[in-house]
Amino acid sequence: MKPIWIVDDDQSIRFVLEKALLREDLPTRSFTNPREVLAALESAGDDDAQGPQVLVSDIRMPGGSGLELLDKVKAKLPGLPVIIMTAFSDLDSAVSAFQGGAFEYLPKPFDLPRAVELIRRAVDESQREEVAEERLADSPEMLGQAPAMQDVFRAIGRLSQSNVTVLITGESGSGKELVARALHKHSLRATGPFVAINTAAIPKDLLESELFGHERGAFTGAQTMRRGRFEQAEGGTLFLDEIGDMPFDLQTRLLRVLSDGHFYRVGGHNSVKANVRVIAATHQDLEQRVKVGGFREDLFHRLNVIRLRLPALRERGEDVPALTRHFLQQSAKQLGVEPKRISDAALARLAAFDFPGNVRQLENICHWLTVMAPALLVESKDLPPEVMAASPAQPPAARAIETHSATEAAESILAPAVAPATAAPAPTAAAVAAPGAWEDGLELDAQSLLAAGRHDVWDVLSRRFESRLILAALASTRGRRIEAAQKLGIGRNTITRKIQELGLE
Repeated sequence: MKPIWIVDDDQSIRFVLEKALLREDLPTRSFTNPREVLAALESAGDDDAQGPQVLVSDIRMPGGSGLELLDKVKAKLPGLPVIIMTAFSDLDSAVSAFQGGAFEYLPKPFDLPRAVELIRRAVDESQREEVAEERLADSPEMLGQAPAMQDVFRAIGRLSQSNVTVLITGESGSGKELVARALHKHSLRATGPFVAINTAAIPKDLLESELFGHERGAFTGAQTMRRGRFEQAEGGTLFLDEIGDMPFDLQTRLLRVLSDGHFYRVGGHNSVKANVRVIAATHQDLEQRVKVGGFREDLFHRLNVIRLRLPALRERGEDVPALTRHFLQQSAKQLGVEPKRISDAALARLAAFDFPGNVRQLENICHWLTVMAPALLVESKDLPPEVMAASPAQPPAARAIETHSATEAAESILAPAVAPATAAPAPTAAAVAAPGAWEDGLELDAQSLLAAGRHDVWDVLSRRFESRLILAALASTRGRRIEAAQKLGIGRNTITRKIQELGLE
């Protein structure tokens, strides 16, 4: 593994971190100022193996600022996690460091286990992002490891040497146009144009002209001859999206083109030869539309030569992590900002979401996170309201147990705001649980959440456990945090951070 680079002019800080990381089997390399770091990066050149896994830098040093170093390092290694160490008086600078792409800040004097935990998390994130970047580099216009998507990819491969008409079905937002583009890209017509038109988005009166073009003077305002989408797609592929919404009379004209390969411009008298492959898509049940008379049966059979069903995103939950990372990278590139990373807990929460808007909704969520998430690492609490408000389907019993537990947790979190600041009374004999009772309750809650298909069980139960411990300690010390931390056997920085993370302010 590549080393952790430590930059600090204080030898004692470097020594303490080196020894602590060595005990964790994490190699280190130390520097006294930013100039040495930049020189080391320059000598490493393009050899990625010689670079750092994580950079931990002080914010104020002779010979350069940690924030300036952050800017220069990020320009060279944009995916490198950088942890900024800072005194409490520098917290404003540390917050601004997030805007420069810092992974996290570490306030001095720091709790050593907390520092090691943070660096370990940065290492894990760095390794995960390296794997994700490799996958994104190889992958391309479409992503999907789910069996249903692999079936789609295989079908695209089989159709690569064919000009046959294809009908793509699937819910709105599932990526039907991406499949159409892939079919074109891997076909014999790849050098020709790919022309797409959404038949539902164009008014009926204009759709005919859009598809087939018009001659000069064909109608009021037709000052010149105009080529339609069929002619624009000559030698290539024409993608007709939402074909189920095409007006009935235009369906007849489309059927004629598919049957004999010729059409007339609006107002024209000379037939035009169409050398075009047609790919159609719909989110509707065309068989049902045929039954109710909304779609021509002969056109349906003409389009339905090969049908590709695109799965909804909820049917391919295993693809959500790769798609999320891809869209976060894509969104950051569009906005010209540092790409956000996402925690495992947040990914699990996303994977459990139903995504009624499918892949398009996930893409929009990633764009929202790129703009709205406060830190570079997206946590579960940063996800948008529609994701946080939704919960996976659960058995009634499990839902009742979880609701009860959530109510208890909410009551305990609100307790300091409504309870008088007095010492906690000694528990009565009736209030003291029998040995092992709370562990049994914890196990019951864990089993209920697991049975419900939740993917954030560790996070949910850990937060409840830590909240109860901290609130009990604060109650016993009348809100004095340092004394509460001593009673719990943790550092004062740790209890301050936990109070903020758990919303116990």
